[in-house]
Amino acid sequence: MDNHDVADDAQQTERTRATVMRYHYSWKDRDLDAVMALYHPDIQYNDFFQQRCMGFTELREYVRNNLPRQPGEALEHTDRIRIDGHTAFIQYRTSLHGSNGLLAFRTGEAITVRDGLIWRIHEYATLMREEREQHAAGDSRPALSRLGLSARQLGLLAQDLEEYMQREQAYLDPQLDLQQVATATGYSRNQISHLLNQVLGQSFYRYINQKRLQHLLNGINAKNDLQRIDDLAFAAGFNSLSAFYNCFRRHTGLSPKAYLKQISSRARTEDKP
Repeated sequence: MDNHDVADDAQQTERTRATVMRYHYSWKDRDLDAVMALYHPDIQYNDFFQQRCMGFTELREYVRNNLPRQPGEALEHTDRIRIDGHTAFIQYRTSLHGSNGLLAFRTGEAITVRDGLIWRIHEYATLMREEREQHAAGDSRPALSRLGLSARQLGLLAQDLEEYMQREQAYLDPQLDLQQVATATGYSRNQISHLLNQVLGQSFYRYINQKRLQHLLNGINAKNDLQRIDDLAFAAGFNSLSAFYNCFRRHTGLSPKAYLKQISSRARTEDKP
């Protein structure tokens, strides 16, 4: 390759960089019109997570549904944006709320630029579980693809669900069911059920009971007795003591009685001079 070719490649890389960085900041700033203005009329956007290929006319609604919620909100990038000639590669991570940090979608976008516009995008997203990453990724994609949601949208669903639970404390209602949550959050029963079962790996009622247990644990202190904990369990939304005791042991590894003894012993130790 002679010096002229090297210079041409460097110039093309800089032109691609300018387009891709405008695209990157348009997404970050939640500017739908700016994003759309950067797509080539002949664009093909391949979302391999959904097994879906879209042209220009389909992309506006897709982008609208995937944009960050607030201006300036950024995805968690896992590497610098790599650019070479006509192509660029972006990698980022979307952590899922309500999963104790164990789950995330790792996403990569391969972008091709033509005439200063985005001409091709290949987007790959993989569900990652820390304790069994490869197994989870292989098992989960077919079921998740049927949701009709992208990896970003699933992340937003998890965020909306968590924010609703924190804001409304709906789990305190012992009669709470999936339809009530779906109606309140604006998602379908199927979408929430698949998020919980296929992504977070738990049933709706196990998820709700975890919220109830955390609420109860936040109210326990060393002065409580076992009768008081039983009362707190019903106040937290548990509709049976057997469900409460099973949930308590599953998540703490202790019975309520043993847990009380442990925190009482810790409190006495801390009170000693």
